Amino acid sequence: MAGHSKWANIKRHKWAQDAKRSKIFTKHIREITIAARMGGPDPETNPRLRLALERAFAANLPKDRADAAIKKGAGLEEITNYEEIRYEGYGPGGAAIMVDCMTDNRNRTVSEVRHAFTKHGGKMGTDNSVAYLFQERGVLVFAPGTDSDQVLEVALEAGADDLVENEDGSLEVLTTPEAYRGVREALIGAGLEPAQADVTQRPDLTVQIEGENAESTARLIDRLEDLDDVQHVYTNAELPAEVYEEG
Repeated sequence: MAGHSKWANIKRHKWAQDAKRSKIFTKHIREITIAARMGGPDPETNPRLRLALERAFAANLPKDRADAAIKKGAGLEEITNYEEIRYEGYGPGGAAIMVDCMTDNRNRTVSEVRHAFTKHGGKMGTDNSVAYLFQERGVLVFAPGTDSDQVLEVALEAGADDLVENEDGSLEVLTTPEAYRGVREALIGAGLEPAQADVTQRPDLTVQIEGENAESTARLIDRLEDLDDVQHVYTNAELPAEVYEEG
């Protein structure tokens, strides 16, 4: 993943999260609740819950709200029945976009997702029309200027698969989902704090999108992420840094 705008992407994403803090909290609480319901309330024995808590605390969700969501998911309180749905499609210029949702109303969700695609020049696809382009990977991103030799040594020793050096100077450590936690803890223990770390859907190849298509793609992704029922949006679009800076 060449990622010439990788670092700009990360900074923009953090800005967007800060600007929409309340909505971000709601999404994290929903994920924690479902994770606890599906795998139990103990994050040590429930990897999905552990990851949900890591994501939530990285977004500064208060611990008492996380604890309340765990109790709710564990059956101590009444819970709304949510189902998980993935929608796939294409943005302007042909970039693949994958949208993971959690909803109590499938008709409402598909209508909102379809409207976002249509409004911003994209189109919905069928099941697995783009999913095959992505792999579930642990990804730990380090800021430009980080010592790549040190990161590589610690990461590989802890079980990482690869280190990618992006054109903008940022580094990406890639792991399997199973090895992610151990690699992350080893890096932090060595004083190497990633700027961003998650288990995510990472594209095998990216598509360069320029001009008006890039601006429309950025707006489409923003709109999808802003929908209440959307938990995650993944894309293989490579957008110019100026698109992120304008955001």
